[in-house]
Amino acid sequence: MSILLFNCSSDSNDDLAPKEEEIDPDPTAITYDANIKSIFSSNCTNCHGSQPTNGAPTSYTTYTQVKNSIDKIINRINNASNPMPQSGLMSQSLRDDIQQWKDDGLLEN
Repeated sequence: MSILLFNCSSDSNDDLAPKEEEIDPDPTAITYDANIKSIFSSNCTNCHGSQPTNGAPTSYTTYTQVKNSIDKIINRINNASNPMPQSGLMSQSLRDDIQQWKDDGLLEN
């Protein structure tokens, strides 16, 4: 007569999945620090600086300021009749990067 024994574990499949902190971020994701901050420094902070000038109502010098106004910003940077910056629309690739940053979840770094 043979006896077959099995050892069961209480581990769940959740224990087998990588923890959130173990998952590498998407290296192609656009982030504020790596991609967006320089766009704003070059195109926006002349008016939207720490002390807004030329009638600009808001400063866009920090991640939080830009993130909190992203929908308004995207509308203005794509508005050919009332563009931001006032000198004319930024290149399509820069505008696409800002939109992609929003689509990627407004990552800071």
